[in-house]
Amino acid sequence: MTTLVSPQGASEVINARRTESLDAPSILKLVQPETENLFGLVNVVNLIEKAVLAVTLSNEKDEVLGHAAFFDYPNVASVDQSKWEDWLGAFFDCKNCTPLNTLFLHYFVAKREYSHGVAREIVRTMFNAVPEMHFCFLIVPNGAFPDSALANIFKPLDKLEGVKGPDNCVVFLCHRHNHVPVLHIRQARVEDHDDLTPIFNRQSDMLKMTYGDFFLAELIEAQDENMQCLIAEVEGTAIGFMSVCNIVNTGLLNECFELGPYHGLSKPHPDDELEAPKTPTPSPPTEPEQMSDDKPASGRSSATDRSTDSKQQESTMDDGRKDETEKTEEMKSEAGKSEVTGTASKVSQSVTGTADTETRVKPKLSEAALGESSSSLLSHGSDHGSQKSATSQDKPESAKSSRAAASPPAQSLSPKPVTPMIPKPRKRFVPKYKGESNAFCIQLFIIDERYEMRSVDFLPKAFEMFPDRDFCAMTVPHLVPEFPLLQKFMRATPRCPSILSQELYLFHGAGLLKDFRVRPACTSDSESVEKLVSSLDLHENLIADLQQFNKARRDDDGTEIQAYVATCNEKVVGIAVARIEEDIEYIRSHYNIEDFIYYNHHRRDEHGHLYHFALNPAFAHFSKHFLKEILRQGHKTCLYYPVYPPFTSREVVGKHSLVSAMNDMVPVRPRRQITYPLEVLGSNAPSERVLQTKEQYSLCHINRKLTLEPKVVINARIVVVGASDTGVALLETFVFCPHLRFNNLTLISPHGLPGEMPPDEVRDQMMGTSHCYSQDEYTQTSLRTWVNVVYGKMTAIDRKKKNVVVNNSTLVPYDHLIICTGQQYQIPAPTEADISRLATSNEAPNSPDRWFRGTPPKNVFVVNDAYDAAVTLYWVENHLVNSPGKALVYGNCLDAYCCVQTLMSMGITGDRIILVEPPLNYQTTCFNNETVDAAVLKAMKDAGIEVYSGYLLAQWNDGKGGEEVITASFTSSTKPIRLECEAFFSYYKKKVDYEAFRAINDACLVFDGRLVIDASFHTNDVSIRGAGTITKFQRRYHADQWTHSNFNLKEVGIQLANTMLSLFDPTLESEREPPQEIVNLIPMYRSPKIQGGYLPGGYYYLHIGKPSLNVPLDVQMAQRDCGAEWITGTPGGTPDYFRLHMNQYKTVETVTCLSKQPIDTSNIICLYGLHERYLNDPAQRCVVYGSNDFYSYFRQPWCLAVYHDRFADFRDEVRELLVTRPADGVEALEEKVRQLIDEDLQMNDSQKKNLKNEFSTSRSKRAVETRLLSFLSYNYYHLPMYAKPGMV
Repeated sequence: MTTLVSPQGASEVINARRTESLDAPSILKLVQPETENLFGLVNVVNLIEKAVLAVTLSNEKDEVLGHAAFFDYPNVASVDQSKWEDWLGAFFDCKNCTPLNTLFLHYFVAKREYSHGVAREIVRTMFNAVPEMHFCFLIVPNGAFPDSALANIFKPLDKLEGVKGPDNCVVFLCHRHNHVPVLHIRQARVEDHDDLTPIFNRQSDMLKMTYGDFFLAELIEAQDENMQCLIAEVEGTAIGFMSVCNIVNTGLLNECFELGPYHGLSKPHPDDELEAPKTPTPSPPTEPEQMSDDKPASGRSSATDRSTDSKQQESTMDDGRKDETEKTEEMKSEAGKSEVTGTASKVSQSVTGTADTETRVKPKLSEAALGESSSSLLSHGSDHGSQKSATSQDKPESAKSSRAAASPPAQSLSPKPVTPMIPKPRKRFVPKYKGESNAFCIQLFIIDERYEMRSVDFLPKAFEMFPDRDFCAMTVPHLVPEFPLLQKFMRATPRCPSILSQELYLFHGAGLLKDFRVRPACTSDSESVEKLVSSLDLHENLIADLQQFNKARRDDDGTEIQAYVATCNEKVVGIAVARIEEDIEYIRSHYNIEDFIYYNHHRRDEHGHLYHFALNPAFAHFSKHFLKEILRQGHKTCLYYPVYPPFTSREVVGKHSLVSAMNDMVPVRPRRQITYPLEVLGSNAPSERVLQTKEQYSLCHINRKLTLEPKVVINARIVVVGASDTGVALLETFVFCPHLRFNNLTLISPHGLPGEMPPDEVRDQMMGTSHCYSQDEYTQTSLRTWVNVVYGKMTAIDRKKKNVVVNNSTLVPYDHLIICTGQQYQIPAPTEADISRLATSNEAPNSPDRWFRGTPPKNVFVVNDAYDAAVTLYWVENHLVNSPGKALVYGNCLDAYCCVQTLMSMGITGDRIILVEPPLNYQTTCFNNETVDAAVLKAMKDAGIEVYSGYLLAQWNDGKGGEEVITASFTSSTKPIRLECEAFFSYYKKKVDYEAFRAINDACLVFDGRLVIDASFHTNDVSIRGAGTITKFQRRYHADQWTHSNFNLKEVGIQLANTMLSLFDPTLESEREPPQEIVNLIPMYRSPKIQGGYLPGGYYYLHIGKPSLNVPLDVQMAQRDCGAEWITGTPGGTPDYFRLHMNQYKTVETVTCLSKQPIDTSNIICLYGLHERYLNDPAQRCVVYGSNDFYSYFRQPWCLAVYHDRFADFRDEVRELLVTRPADGVEALEEKVRQLIDEDLQMNDSQKKNLKNEFSTSRSKRAVETRLLSFLSYNYYHLPMYAKPGMV
């Protein structure tokens, strides 16, 4: 905060912030007559939209006092923005001015009485925000002269001798040193102690408490050749301190971090052990050996994949190979390793005392860069060894092959336990470096907050203290926010295992060089570029594009190519290739790019598509500047980069390579699409550019505004256990916070992230769906780009050391642990009732709900996710389909019925399928609809399926054991049954996994049937939270029937993420401890609970309902306030069954569909919560007009706007109009309605009529109509079927 004083003595406390487009009206009010003379007539919104830095000063009332817009090129129309250096250098002596250190002031306005102070503060803010800036130019037309506020800051620039100067403008210059000078750094003296002590005391008293009052003086006095202390001085006063030391335990750091790209922070030595010892190639196993190979694994793993993964393991062992003599050219990236940041640590013994194998870990794509990248666009763990196999996939995988990829090799002729298979991970090789240390470290650093943006000024002096060292290292705790000094450092990737619970940051001395320039590539750069990118994934695409650029500057189809190299001291240190974005209409319609830009202010040719980007990590802090230069020199304002799913074919990925700048870009949320009735719309359908079918991808974006906007870096280790809808929603919310960057997001899951397998309709139909996420949505969010994945199960939690144990062998450290594993189907435990004695279920000696702890039979399957489904269907396809045996499905849930239908889809006839339904858990069936129940039962009986209801599993094979189930016995309340089967599919009750229960219970977390949490998701450990179906609320809430299972789990995950964001987001109020609850109430959620599936009889089923308890439908409809229901059609009839239920307030509360035709699911879900007026009174049309087909009714063109993804925003805007007072002293319409309701709970017809008349004659009606037309007009590319004014 700063205080400005006007010449009249008035004062204002001001705050500097980045300008938003919403500030434009306030900025226009500050325009003076001389403003247009200086800067011309400008579009302020367009100026804000395209400025690299726009600063606004506002007072405590948020009133705008001043604004300035800075660009990276001059505001001279005749000057090409990519060639301003030549133009400026032709007239002025400005050889030190480069795009790296220069900005241009394009616009300035201020409140007249504060203009001098505003100008000074804005310029100071600009130099503080961008430490690299040293020059700021002001260019005005001839005949104009800056007002006194600017004239005091900007001085005329001296022309070259004998040069006239530009004809149409005058150039003024402002220097950094007049406003925010570079700090003077010197060696520390003992007398500096008095200046520094207050700074230390303000920020922390830990050192004083540990080492005494005079620890700083003692440290300064102890300086020697190995340890030096530096001081930052301003006007003779010490304002900052840094202690540096050249004694660095590089061996320990190399054990804990991936330092191969930096040669282990050591100088090269001939005895360095850089490569893993070669092992002899084993002879191929015999067929019996292959059949007995039963290794655990995850993801996709066919026989081919296993060999690929072996290469991946070898490649990840390769560390630094390059000599570091040419540091600016040979540096490699720290990122993209096959370890997750601080996540995995192999221990010698498992929990039970036996040695276990190392757990597979997959790093996030955003850490891939130059060097030994083990991340790939195409494969699951692509390093050098996997690139060949990944890029050789010339065709997309079929559904059949994708199932095979998750299953045992085809040589397996007899049934066996079907588990995912990958090679047993080898012990990772750690290079040994024999050379001397090549790094010094920062032991202690502190600086006055007012000068912290100049922290980087310490580094030149620090390297001067140790001229023989090339690296500066600093370790910081995970929970320490990243301060400005660290923004110039490279973050090292932790190794697996890492015994250091800190982050390691590195800075290479070459990063101090300021001769960093970007220019178009040329033919002579080819050799340097090839050397630079040799380890980059799909680098061959980059080289091919560079060759094409050098050959013709465009593709064979005429598309222009733009290739740029970054150089330092005349050496190539970076390369980027871009083209124009040809599919910008598709991107706009499918991704929320308008969260970041005003689309209408960007020409079509200003959108660029980034294909390649690689930068030497020594210059990683110039990455955004490189992107900014691509935009400037390419005359672009936006860049886009797609990330395709791992199963995508090479043809689809096209000419891309994995870029190293994803952390500088922002992920863009996908948009929900309308399902259009194209046969009805005809020529009124959206354009082909919007409707075209493309391979799905996630999108990263950067624009001019973002190039100088830093992200808040969060290093806290956030570990999410379970890839449930709740866990995915939590991670998605974190990832899509554009101003935050979470470095240590980790997911622990047996099969990794969902959506990583190729699409397979049959596989996806084997289970019901909650419609929280679809395959396309998983692809479009691409969490693999931002989240590290540990494959395995949580088997223990060490709360004291804050570690999660995975697979009894791997330690995953955490700062915040979120348990959202959900509940799963388990191998059923027979009750061991003896049916030979005609025992009933009540006489069973054991509970059917206990955990099965033995060895499961090989032909018993439980399906909990897509991977389980792929494994199961592979077995069905290769064993069950071609045998005469029967399939027994045990369960009464939606998934069980979906399994029955899937088995029939695979070719198993109904007479070979048996469905055994256990007794109901609740009073309702899974459908809670007699019509649907009857239709499904009839379809199964018509297909010849045997159905037994009310039975519990008693024995397998009559209690005699065996590796496979041949017979299964069941008991009921009456007589038992004994059934023969070749495969047993269990969908008995979902419950908490035993390993998860044991981990939770042994960690002394409160477990009461489920993990106990409070209303804020906290367990009894403040660092551990829980959410999803694994949890229940504490008993003090007296709401035992309500759990997260009753709600939309995606919404639960989003709410949990929003609750946690207050811990990390500086723009939110920080939560230091769980808030005290005044009233013991559980949170309620608004999103609908949805379920759907593909049922016997070929029925597509969809149910959308309000979150509620399991109450029979007839009981619900008997309530007085239940509202009314309307039903059209019958199951299998013409039309099909559609039930619409509206509550007492005439809003849609329940929708049930059962149809032989695919349902427009995304459209129908949008109906929930809408008032009947939005839907043209469907109930009235059903009763009065005899409309008997809701399917066709809701496919009519008039209702398509209701399905638009921004329709909810439009509704909020309309409501805002009705709750806002039109003028002072005039009541809003909502206030009048509330008054009438407060007087009487129901309005009479006369009161309603008066309100309607008042609304019709008010300005609110016109405002609502205007807003509606604006909504339709702005989204016309999605809604061209609506006529606009003037068309009719």
